Amino acid sequence: MAPTLLELAHWSTWAVCAVLKLPQLAAVLAAGSARGVSLGSLLLELAGFLVFLRYQIYYGYPLQTYLEYPIIIAQDAVLLLFVLRFNGNMKRALLYAVMYPLKSAQWQGFILSFYMLFQNLCTLISAASKLAQLRCLWQTKDSGQVSALTWSMSAYTCASKLWAAWREA
Repeated sequence: MAPTLLELAHWSTWAVCAVLKLPQLAAVLAAGSARGVSLGSLLLELAGFLVFLRYQIYYGYPLQTYLEYPIIIAQDAVLLLFVLRFNGNMKRALLYAVMYPLKSAQWQGFILSFYMLFQNLCTLISAASKLAQLRCLWQTKDSGQVSALTWSMSAYTCASKLWAAWREA
């Protein structure tokens, strides 16, 4: 049986997400600098992905509907560490690494109480992260180590997920 166009969209989205942040990581590492990469944007994006992933798991959605998120979250976490390192904020990186598990356990009850609200805000959070990155680019007047390939792959995955959701509805 030949795969359907919908199955191809899902598989291609997962494949792209598996390497989504690698061009960005490579650019930052090659330059030894995070110039032009917005820390706020990265934190907003990571927060949105974490809320979305937790929502999907909590309500028992099938793994294939959110499989790409753990992969992207891991890549974002590595990118965050490198951005903090190259911005001279390694102490902050260590603080995040220590405090996140502690704080996330404290916030679980609060977040679970308002999951529908947080889930609905994920799109807004994602858009805000992109606006924060664009603001950073505007202020610095330098794209620095921002990867156009990463942004292009991200746009593809968004379009693919929207198309797949439309087809499945």
